[in-house]
Amino acid sequence: MPRRSIVGMALGALLAGLGHQAMAAGQTLLNVSYDVSREFYKDYNALFAAYWKKTTGEDVTLNQSHGGSSKQARSVVDGLEADVLTMNQANDIDVLHDRGNLIPADWARRLPDNSAPTTSTSVILVRKGNPKRIRDWDDLGRPGISVVIPNPKTSGNGRYTYLAAWGAALKKGVDGAAAQALVRRIFANVPVFDGGGRAATTTFAQRQIGDALATFESEVPLIQREFGNDFEVVYPGWSILAENPVTVVDKVVDRRGTPKVAEAYLQYLWSEEGQDLAAKHHLRPRSAKVLAQRSKQFPKLQLFTVDELFGGWKKAQKDHFDDVGLYDQIIATAKR
Repeated sequence: MPRRSIVGMALGALLAGLGHQAMAAGQTLLNVSYDVSREFYKDYNALFAAYWKKTTGEDVTLNQSHGGSSKQARSVVDGLEADVLTMNQANDIDVLHDRGNLIPADWARRLPDNSAPTTSTSVILVRKGNPKRIRDWDDLGRPGISVVIPNPKTSGNGRYTYLAAWGAALKKGVDGAAAQALVRRIFANVPVFDGGGRAATTTFAQRQIGDALATFESEVPLIQREFGNDFEVVYPGWSILAENPVTVVDKVVDRRGTPKVAEAYLQYLWSEEGQDLAAKHHLRPRSAKVLAQRSKQFPKLQLFTVDELFGGWKKAQKDHFDDVGLYDQIIATAKR
Protein backbone atom coordinates (compact mmCIF):
# COMPACT_ATOMS: atom_id res chain seq x y z
CA MET A 1 0.00 0.00 0.00
CA PRO A 2 1.39 3.48 -0.85
CA ARG A 3 2.87 5.35 2.09
CA ARG A 4 0.55 8.30 1.51
CA SER A 5 -2.42 5.95 1.98
CA ILE A 6 -0.92 4.63 5.19
CA VAL A 7 -0.55 8.15 6.54
CA GLY A 8 -4.08 9.05 5.46
CA MET A 9 -5.56 5.94 7.10
CA ALA A 10 -3.59 6.52 10.30
CA LEU A 11 -4.64 10.15 10.45
CA GLY A 12 -8.27 9.28 9.71
CA ALA A 13 -8.37 6.62 12.40
CA LEU A 14 -6.75 8.96 14.88
CA LEU A 15 -9.25 11.73 14.23
CA ALA A 16 -12.23 9.38 14.23
CA GLY A 17 -11.33 8.36 17.75
CA LEU A 18 -11.03 11.96 18.82
CA GLY A 19 -14.34 13.27 17.49
CA HIS A 20 -16.35 12.57 20.65
CA GLN A 21 -13.51 13.56 23.00
CA ALA A 22 -13.03 17.16 21.85
CA MET A 23 -12.33 19.49 24.72
CA ALA A 24 -14.08 22.83 24.78
CA ALA A 25 -11.00 24.65 26.01
CA GLY A 26 -8.75 23.24 23.30
CA GLN A 27 -5.03 22.55 23.67
CA THR A 28 -1.74 24.35 23.15
CA LEU A 29 1.26 22.96 21.26
CA LEU A 30 4.81 24.26 21.00
CA ASN A 31 6.78 23.51 17.83
CA VAL A 32 10.52 24.04 18.35
CA SER A 33 12.17 24.38 14.97
CA TYR A 34 15.24 25.54 13.06
CA ASP A 35 16.02 29.11 12.15
CA VAL A 36 14.68 29.60 8.64
CA SER A 37 11.43 27.61 8.91
CA ARG A 38 9.40 30.26 10.72
CA GLU A 39 7.41 31.52 7.72
CA PHE A 40 6.41 28.03 6.64
CA TYR A 41 5.25 26.98 10.10
CA LYS A 42 3.44 30.25 10.66
CA ASP A 43 1.25 29.45 7.65
CA TYR A 44 1.12 25.73 8.41
CA ASN A 45 -0.10 26.41 11.93
CA ALA A 46 -3.08 28.35 10.57
CA LEU A 47 -3.79 25.58 8.04
CA PHE A 48 -3.66 22.82 10.66
CA ALA A 49 -5.68 24.76 13.24
CA ALA A 50 -8.50 25.21 10.72
CA TYR A 51 -8.32 21.54 9.75
CA TRP A 52 -8.32 20.41 13.39
CA LYS A 53 -11.29 22.61 14.24
CA LYS A 54 -13.27 21.35 11.26
CA THR A 55 -12.45 17.71 11.96
CA THR A 56 -12.70 17.51 15.75
CA GLY A 57 -14.50 20.67 16.85
CA GLU A 58 -11.50 21.59 18.99
CA ASP A 59 -9.54 24.81 19.01
CA VAL A 60 -5.79 24.40 19.16
CA THR A 61 -3.25 27.15 19.88
CA LEU A 62 0.05 26.61 18.07
CA ASN A 63 3.22 28.35 19.21
CA GLN A 64 6.61 28.21 17.53
CA SER A 65 10.24 28.78 18.54
CA HIS A 66 13.10 29.24 16.07
CA GLY A 67 16.88 29.49 16.21
CA GLY A 68 20.05 27.63 15.25
CA SER A 69 19.02 23.98 15.02
CA SER A 70 21.53 22.52 17.48
CA LYS A 71 20.85 25.24 20.01
CA GLN A 72 17.11 24.60 19.68
CA ALA A 73 17.56 20.86 20.21
CA ARG A 74 19.71 21.42 23.29
CA SER A 75 17.10 23.77 24.73
CA VAL A 76 14.54 20.96 24.56
CA VAL A 77 16.96 18.56 26.26
CA ASP A 78 17.51 21.24 28.92
CA GLY A 79 13.79 21.54 29.64
CA LEU A 80 12.01 23.63 26.99
CA GLU A 81 8.58 21.97 26.78
CA ALA A 82 8.35 21.25 23.06
CA ASP A 83 5.47 19.04 21.99
CA VAL A 84 7.08 18.58 18.58
CA LEU A 85 10.55 19.14 17.20
CA THR A 86 10.89 19.99 13.48
CA MET A 87 14.52 20.09 12.38
CA ASN A 88 16.63 20.10 9.22
CA GLN A 89 18.78 17.10 10.08
CA ALA A 90 18.41 13.89 12.04
CA ASN A 91 21.24 14.35 14.52
CA ASP A 92 19.48 17.36 16.05
CA ILE A 93 16.61 15.01 16.84
CA ASP A 94 18.79 12.07 17.89
CA VAL A 95 20.12 14.23 20.72
CA LEU A 96 16.69 14.10 22.39
CA HIS A 97 17.17 10.37 22.81
CA ASP A 98 20.90 10.30 23.37
CA ARG A 99 21.08 13.06 25.97
CA GLY A 100 17.55 13.41 27.30
CA ASN A 101 15.81 10.05 26.81
CA LEU A 102 12.82 12.09 25.61
CA ILE A 103 12.07 10.00 22.49
CA PRO A 104 12.78 6.40 21.38
CA ALA A 105 15.90 5.60 19.39
CA ASP A 106 13.82 4.53 16.39
CA TRP A 107 11.82 7.78 16.20
CA ALA A 108 12.53 8.13 12.45
CA ARG A 109 10.55 4.95 11.67
CA ARG A 110 7.28 6.32 12.99
CA LEU A 111 6.40 8.34 9.89
CA PRO A 112 7.09 7.93 6.14
CA ASP A 113 10.31 9.06 4.44
CA ASN A 114 12.34 8.59 7.62
CA SER A 115 9.98 11.10 9.24
CA ALA A 116 11.09 13.87 6.86
CA PRO A 117 8.06 15.37 5.05
CA THR A 118 10.11 17.85 3.00
CA THR A 119 13.63 18.38 1.68
CA SER A 120 15.82 21.20 0.40
CA THR A 121 19.43 21.58 -0.70
CA SER A 122 22.39 23.88 -0.18
CA VAL A 123 22.92 26.60 -2.80
CA ILE A 124 24.98 29.76 -3.18
CA LEU A 125 23.46 33.24 -3.24
CA VAL A 126 25.51 35.95 -4.95
CA ARG A 127 25.03 39.64 -5.59
CA LYS A 128 23.29 40.86 -8.75
CA GLY A 129 25.31 40.19 -11.85
CA ASN A 130 27.56 37.76 -9.96
CA PRO A 131 30.54 40.17 -10.11
CA LYS A 132 32.97 37.61 -8.64
CA ARG A 133 31.92 34.92 -11.17
CA ILE A 134 31.09 32.34 -8.53
CA ARG A 135 29.83 29.13 -10.20
CA ASP A 136 30.54 26.29 -7.79
CA TRP A 137 31.83 25.39 -4.32
CA ASP A 138 35.44 25.60 -5.51
CA ASP A 139 35.00 29.29 -6.21
CA LEU A 140 34.18 29.99 -2.56
CA GLY A 141 37.74 28.94 -1.70
CA ARG A 142 39.42 31.35 -4.12
CA PRO A 143 41.66 34.08 -2.70
CA GLY A 144 39.80 37.37 -2.28
CA ILE A 145 36.34 35.79 -1.95
CA SER A 146 34.30 36.47 1.19
CA VAL A 147 31.56 33.93 1.93
CA VAL A 148 28.98 34.03 4.73
CA ILE A 149 28.21 30.65 6.32
CA PRO A 150 26.48 30.12 9.68
CA ASN A 151 28.48 28.32 12.35
CA PRO A 152 28.40 24.53 11.79
CA LYS A 153 28.70 23.99 15.55
CA THR A 154 25.29 25.57 16.12
CA SER A 155 23.56 25.57 12.74
CA GLY A 156 22.27 22.78 10.54
CA ASN A 157 22.56 25.19 7.62
CA GLY A 158 26.28 25.51 8.34
CA ARG A 159 26.79 21.75 8.64
CA TYR A 160 24.99 21.12 5.36
CA THR A 161 27.18 23.71 3.61
CA TYR A 162 30.35 22.12 4.98
CA LEU A 163 29.28 18.63 3.89
CA ALA A 164 27.96 19.90 0.55
CA ALA A 165 31.35 21.35 -0.39
CA TRP A 166 33.23 18.28 0.89
CA GLY A 167 30.91 15.82 -0.84
CA ALA A 168 30.87 17.76 -4.11
CA ALA A 169 34.66 17.54 -4.23
CA LEU A 170 34.47 13.76 -3.70
CA LYS A 171 31.86 13.47 -6.46
CA LYS A 172 34.29 15.21 -8.82
CA GLY A 173 36.82 12.48 -8.17
CA VAL A 174 39.28 14.01 -5.71
CA ASP A 175 40.42 12.19 -2.57
CA GLY A 176 39.51 13.01 1.02
CA ALA A 177 42.63 15.10 1.61
CA ALA A 178 41.82 17.35 -1.36
CA ALA A 179 38.20 17.67 -0.24
CA GLN A 180 39.36 18.69 3.22
CA ALA A 181 41.76 21.23 1.73
CA LEU A 182 38.90 22.80 -0.27
CA VAL A 183 36.72 23.09 2.83
CA ARG A 184 39.65 24.66 4.70
CA ARG A 185 40.04 27.29 1.98
CA ILE A 186 36.31 28.04 2.00
CA PHE A 187 36.10 28.46 5.76
CA ALA A 188 39.23 30.62 5.76
CA ASN A 189 37.15 33.03 3.65
CA VAL A 190 34.31 33.33 6.19
CA PRO A 191 34.44 36.79 7.86
CA VAL A 192 31.92 36.06 10.63
CA PHE A 193 30.22 32.92 11.94
CA ASP A 194 26.59 33.66 12.81
CA GLY A 195 24.67 31.28 15.03
CA GLY A 196 21.95 30.42 12.50
CA GLY A 197 20.79 30.80 8.93
CA ARG A 198 18.62 33.85 9.50
CA ALA A 199 21.43 35.77 11.20
CA ALA A 200 23.75 34.85 8.32
CA THR A 201 21.16 36.20 5.87
CA THR A 202 21.06 39.50 7.77
CA THR A 203 24.85 39.71 7.68
CA PHE A 204 24.93 39.19 3.91
CA ALA A 205 21.80 40.98 2.72
CA GLN A 206 21.33 43.77 5.23
CA ARG A 207 24.84 44.43 6.51
CA GLN A 208 26.24 43.93 2.99
CA ILE A 209 29.06 41.66 4.16
CA GLY A 210 30.44 39.01 1.82
CA ASP A 211 30.43 38.16 -1.87
CA ALA A 212 28.30 35.05 -1.40
CA LEU A 213 25.95 33.42 1.09
CA ALA A 214 25.65 29.66 1.49
CA THR A 215 22.03 28.90 2.33
CA PHE A 216 19.11 26.58 1.67
CA GLU A 217 17.31 26.68 -1.67
CA SER A 218 14.07 27.32 0.24
CA GLU A 219 15.49 30.49 1.77
CA VAL A 220 16.41 32.22 -1.50
CA PRO A 221 12.93 33.50 -2.50
CA LEU A 222 12.38 34.78 1.04
CA ILE A 223 15.62 36.76 0.86
CA GLN A 224 14.73 38.17 -2.54
CA ARG A 225 11.25 39.15 -1.36
CA GLU A 226 12.51 40.81 1.82
CA PHE A 227 15.63 42.51 0.50
CA GLY A 228 14.82 43.02 -3.18
CA ASN A 229 16.09 41.39 -6.35
CA ASP A 230 19.70 42.34 -5.76
CA PHE A 231 20.74 38.69 -5.55
CA GLU A 232 21.03 35.67 -7.82
CA VAL A 233 21.05 31.97 -6.96
CA VAL A 234 23.86 29.69 -8.11
CA TYR A 235 23.19 25.95 -8.23
CA PRO A 236 26.49 24.07 -7.76
CA GLY A 237 27.26 21.12 -10.01
CA TRP A 238 26.78 18.80 -7.03
CA SER A 239 25.06 19.51 -3.73
CA ILE A 240 23.54 17.72 -0.77
CA LEU A 241 20.01 16.51 -0.08
CA ALA A 242 18.83 18.32 3.06
CA GLU A 243 16.05 16.35 4.74
CA ASN A 244 13.76 18.03 7.28
CA PRO A 245 12.78 15.41 9.88
CA VAL A 246 10.11 15.81 12.56
CA THR A 247 9.15 14.07 15.80
CA VAL A 248 6.76 14.19 18.69
CA VAL A 249 8.61 14.71 21.99
CA ASP A 250 7.13 11.72 23.80
CA LYS A 251 7.99 12.60 27.40
CA VAL A 252 6.57 16.11 26.98
CA VAL A 253 3.31 15.22 25.24
CA ASP A 254 2.66 12.40 27.71
CA ARG A 255 3.13 14.80 30.60
CA ARG A 256 1.02 17.52 28.99
CA GLY A 257 -1.69 15.25 27.65
CA THR A 258 -1.15 16.32 24.02
CA PRO A 259 0.03 13.18 22.16
CA LYS A 260 -2.98 12.84 19.83
CA VAL A 261 -3.03 16.41 18.57
CA ALA A 262 0.79 16.48 18.36
CA GLU A 263 0.82 13.30 16.26
CA ALA A 264 -1.92 14.66 14.00
CA TYR A 265 0.00 17.93 13.62
CA LEU A 266 2.97 16.05 12.18
CA GLN A 267 0.97 13.55 10.12
CA TYR A 268 -0.87 16.39 8.39
CA LEU A 269 2.45 17.55 6.95
CA TRP A 270 2.12 14.63 4.47
CA SER A 271 -1.40 15.60 3.42
CA GLU A 272 -1.83 17.12 -0.02
CA GLU A 273 -2.64 20.47 1.62
CA GLY A 274 0.47 20.33 3.78
CA GLN A 275 2.67 19.30 0.87
CA ASP A 276 1.28 22.03 -1.37
CA LEU A 277 1.90 24.64 1.31
CA ALA A 278 5.47 23.40 1.73
CA ALA A 279 6.03 23.79 -2.02
CA LYS A 280 4.64 27.33 -1.88
CA HIS A 281 7.34 28.01 0.72
CA HIS A 282 9.94 26.55 -1.66
CA LEU A 283 10.47 23.37 0.33
CA ARG A 284 10.68 20.31 -1.91
CA PRO A 285 7.61 18.13 -1.23
CA ARG A 286 7.74 14.36 -0.90
CA SER A 287 4.46 14.06 -2.79
CA ALA A 288 5.22 13.07 -6.39
CA LYS A 289 1.96 14.69 -7.46
CA VAL A 290 2.73 18.06 -5.88
CA LEU A 291 6.33 17.95 -7.10
CA ALA A 292 5.17 17.26 -10.66
CA GLN A 293 2.78 20.20 -10.49
CA ARG A 294 5.69 22.47 -9.53
CA SER A 295 8.43 21.02 -11.73
CA LYS A 296 9.43 24.45 -13.05
CA GLN A 297 9.94 25.68 -9.50
CA PHE A 298 12.26 22.84 -8.52
CA PRO A 299 14.95 22.10 -11.12
CA LYS A 300 16.39 18.60 -11.25
CA LEU A 301 19.75 18.54 -9.50
CA GLN A 302 22.68 16.22 -8.87
CA LEU A 303 22.35 15.51 -5.15
CA PHE A 304 24.05 13.12 -2.76
CA THR A 305 22.98 12.17 0.74
CA VAL A 306 24.72 12.21 4.10
CA ASP A 307 24.24 8.43 4.27
CA GLU A 308 25.87 7.93 0.87
CA LEU A 309 29.10 9.85 1.44
CA PHE A 310 29.43 10.30 5.19
CA GLY A 311 27.94 7.16 6.72
CA GLY A 312 24.86 8.87 8.16
CA TRP A 313 24.39 11.82 10.47
CA LYS A 314 25.69 10.17 13.64
CA LYS A 315 28.98 9.31 11.98
CA ALA A 316 29.19 12.69 10.25
CA GLN A 317 28.61 14.43 13.57
CA LYS A 318 31.27 12.36 15.32
CA ASP A 319 33.85 12.62 12.54
CA HIS A 320 33.36 16.27 11.62
CA PHE A 321 31.47 18.35 14.16
CA ASP A 322 32.06 16.94 17.64
CA ASP A 323 34.73 18.66 19.73
CA VAL A 324 38.23 18.13 18.24
CA GLY A 325 36.60 16.68 15.10
CA LEU A 326 37.69 17.59 11.59
CA TYR A 327 35.78 20.87 11.57
CA ASP A 328 37.64 22.09 14.69
CA GLN A 329 40.92 21.05 13.14
CA ILE A 330 40.09 22.87 9.91
CA ILE A 331 39.11 26.07 11.68
CA ALA A 332 42.25 25.99 13.83
CA THR A 333 44.42 25.99 10.70
CA ALA A 334 42.18 28.01 8.37
CA LYS A 335 42.34 31.15 10.50
CA ARG A 336 46.10 31.19 11.00
